[in-house]
Amino acid sequence: MVRYYLIEFADGSVTRSADPWARAAGANGRRSMVVDLSRTDPDGWDADRRPTTPMSSDVIWETHIGDFSNAQSSGVPAEHRGKYLAFTDSGTTLNGEGTFPTCVEYLKNLGITVVQLLPFYDYGSVDETRTGGYNWGYDPVNYNVPEGSYSTNPYDGAVRIRECKAMVQALHAAGITVVMDVVYNHMYTTDNWFERVVPGYFCRRTDDGAFANGSGCGCDMATEHEMFRRFMVESVTYWASEYHLDGFRFDLMGLIDVETMRRIRASLDALPNGRSILMYGEPWAAGQSAPLPGTILADKQALPRLDSRIGHFCDTTRDAIKGHVFYRDQPGYVNGAAQQNRQAVLDAVDAHRHAVAREGEAGQIIQYVSAHDDLTLWDKLSISMRGNGANHLPDNTMYDDVLQGSTCAQEVLNANLLAAGIIATSAGLPFMLSGEEFARTKYGDDNSFDSGSRINELDWRRASDMQGLVRYYADLIAMRADDPAWFDAARTVVPTESSMIAFLVGRHAVLVNPDVREHVMPLTVMNRTVAQCGGDTESVSPLWRCMLDSTSDRYAISGRCDAQAGSGACVLNDAGFHVAARSLSIWTRGRSDDQAI
Repeated sequence: MVRYYLIEFADGSVTRSADPWARAAGANGRRSMVVDLSRTDPDGWDADRRPTTPMSSDVIWETHIGDFSNAQSSGVPAEHRGKYLAFTDSGTTLNGEGTFPTCVEYLKNLGITVVQLLPFYDYGSVDETRTGGYNWGYDPVNYNVPEGSYSTNPYDGAVRIRECKAMVQALHAAGITVVMDVVYNHMYTTDNWFERVVPGYFCRRTDDGAFANGSGCGCDMATEHEMFRRFMVESVTYWASEYHLDGFRFDLMGLIDVETMRRIRASLDALPNGRSILMYGEPWAAGQSAPLPGTILADKQALPRLDSRIGHFCDTTRDAIKGHVFYRDQPGYVNGAAQQNRQAVLDAVDAHRHAVAREGEAGQIIQYVSAHDDLTLWDKLSISMRGNGANHLPDNTMYDDVLQGSTCAQEVLNANLLAAGIIATSAGLPFMLSGEEFARTKYGDDNSFDSGSRINELDWRRASDMQGLVRYYADLIAMRADDPAWFDAARTVVPTESSMIAFLVGRHAVLVNPDVREHVMPLTVMNRTVAQCGGDTESVSPLWRCMLDSTSDRYAISGRCDAQAGSGACVLNDAGFHVAARSLSIWTRGRSDDQAI
């Protein structure tokens, strides 16, 4: 059944609108549909359950439904590429040749526990009646309806619902939870269904009557108004219960009021196993909005007012490690400005718990260096490290589509290894853009929201070519899963010279050397710090084992560059810990049966 609504106002004017509360729609979301939701459940839906991975083991991998499988190299059948159903295709391999796992099989091998999907509610920038359209989807039309361009039949509102559920079901079967990126802070246009139904109520207005634009998109939603607050609570709860979603990432959370975020948390908590549902967002806005007087928005200043189980992205960590996102050439700790950013990185690894600007509890902090916004990590490193004196890349390497300057790819790879290692050894919840682990490039495009599939799609050939880097990420993920201390235990700084950093986490020591020469950490300094933490220092030296060394041949990209990784392995002898140039190493003490990676 298809429904239009004709709304007659007191002045006699009539407006046609879809239902803002609709749960199904036809192509492009212009017509609301009434469907029997029980008939949209895929086989086995009643038995679908959220994976029970502890939060201390979680690693978030962000992707776009189209990016995930649009490329032929994904090995996904052509009819499922770029669709919800691509996630249901098991056993996919590179180009379908059976040699290298892709898509969900790849994620299982990597150890990913959480997939965060860019918006997949119904959005307005892609014409669902045509093929080849592309957008990230930060332009909502129908909040409670799945996007039709990801379905095999956008005209039948039931199909997109069933296929969306099948995607979630397949990820759950693989042991992976699903987080939905939600955009309640603004809508696609000021001529939205809410404004058509009750003009002037659902969108914020400035004193002169103009639409507020703190989102940069022209129409901020009035989350503090009771009816839209209620809508948000019911909408999020609906997605969690009907689609079995495991979490929600709130776009521009700094435009949403604190009280609404609290009520959403309480509503999710009331669901069966609802306390395990993730909630986190961006604690900032794109500009000034116009909320009602007295409204407290969920930005950085208001973080202490949020429930301790509402998390946030930490841009302080991001910028300290790789350089500011708004300045392409500006380096961070791993790519040329180590001394300037050393203290900020030390604050970051302890989740800023002892920093001047405290960020909250460790479990609230999303630690990351790349996301869909801005440059990919590889592109940021490539651009910011040009001209630093490294060798030119040979024209015939796989990196020549990334680096056009004088930086050797191995130097960029070393910086990538350092950045990933710092995030993985930091307290908090690690997050990465899909493909960060295989040096994903968007060819310098820092805002690819409508740049099309060629720029945005995951190139699974690159994952195969960069298996050394992929293996490094997998080892870091496995290491975190093996010891909850990585998630929230306090970090103790070990005194070092130069720009090197060293810190203790439980039984582990992390040594990071961003410099171009080897450094030696005296064993006496390490032992003294262990003793100050109450650790046993007797016979420490024989029991220190190197568990991971970024200079290991295990992580090399053979045959791709003339330069060598680092300057030699990290070793321990009577003089102390020899920390190779441009390296990160992890050492563990106290158990003779610990196995190095």
